[in-house]
Amino acid sequence: MILVPGLLTVLLAFMEYDALSAPTWSGLQNFVTLFRREVFWIAVRNSLLFVGTAAPLQLLGALGLALLLHPQRLGVRQYRIAAYLPSVIPDVAYALIWLWIFNPLYGPLNKVLGWVGLPGPAWLVDADLALFALVFMACFRIGEGMLVLIAARQGMPPEYFQAAALDGGNRWQLFRYITLPLLAPWLLLLLIRDILLSAQSNFTSVYMMTEGGPGYATTMLPYLIYDEAFSHFRIGHAASLLLLMFVGIGALLWLLYKTVGGWGYADEV
Repeated sequence: MILVPGLLTVLLAFMEYDALSAPTWSGLQNFVTLFRREVFWIAVRNSLLFVGTAAPLQLLGALGLALLLHPQRLGVRQYRIAAYLPSVIPDVAYALIWLWIFNPLYGPLNKVLGWVGLPGPAWLVDADLALFALVFMACFRIGEGMLVLIAARQGMPPEYFQAAALDGGNRWQLFRYITLPLLAPWLLLLLIRDILLSAQSNFTSVYMMTEGGPGYATTMLPYLIYDEAFSHFRIGHAASLLLLMFVGIGALLWLLYKTVGGWGYADEV
């Protein structure tokens, strides 16, 4: 289910195939054609902007909620459930909910903005705002990362914090010199996960909400792959796009690994 389709995709990336006639070998021609198309570079730019914005914001949101909700106190379970709930809503239902929220005429988001005296933009129709609207909705799916960081925070020895407090450490110092270094491997793991998910799982929201528009403002690589394969029947081009996307994700993760200098453990930094 994974290996065989993956190998076939690699082969089709070097072939001309329209799902109607037999595939023919074309070598690197698919990649040359893609590099010459403006829509490809637009999709790359949009994908990088989406990943580079959504993944860090999701990580920061998960970290903030974890630090806020990790202590055991009255009502904290209900808050954790509320924060986790968006993560278990199916992608199609989640996109439809946000399609209603972003509606410029009767959507609740513009209603709230109107109550505080702010203008209500046409979120998904404005080319300057549509992509950031998708980033905004992605930032609410942080429940899984929150639970992982809560578990990591609760697993820290309390003696570290007690000793630091006795030495006069304040909350910021406890976070900076104890909590953050101990959470570093988990934060890196979640950042890698968020990059992978952000790069691949934006298809449903784009397909359901904008269809890549307005113009090409929300056209990202997953949607462009779908459009090439199932709207234009350029299966070879779609396979080339998919191969380039995974190579790009791999290069991005390698760059991240080199930038942070390891996996975040004390003996690596």
